Amino acid sequence: MVDEYVQFFKALADSTRQEILRMLEEHERNVTEICEIFENMSQPTISHHLQILKHCGLVDTRKEGKLIYYFIIRERMCDNCQEFFGRFNIKIEIE
Repeated sequence: MVDEYVQFFKALADSTRQEILRMLEEHERNVTEICEIFENMSQPTISHHLQILKHCGLVDTRKEGKLIYYFIIRERMCDNCQEFFGRFNIKIEIE
């Protein structure tokens, strides 16, 4: 379980991944839409960041035709934070 927390927080520690999560909080997007915002990053780099977020369970995908849309999994983020801080008897209230 400790390794899960390490991977979770490593995923959140990257500023690019944080920005991707902020974008996905607004609405789901495909890789092309995300790449348009990160003009200085290649599609493979963005895809790599998305795979890290998906591996940690922070985002998931749905396919529509040939496009794959990414969306944030808010419950997983909340659950992981609550469980982690709960280990240290810190209570978090989420509205």
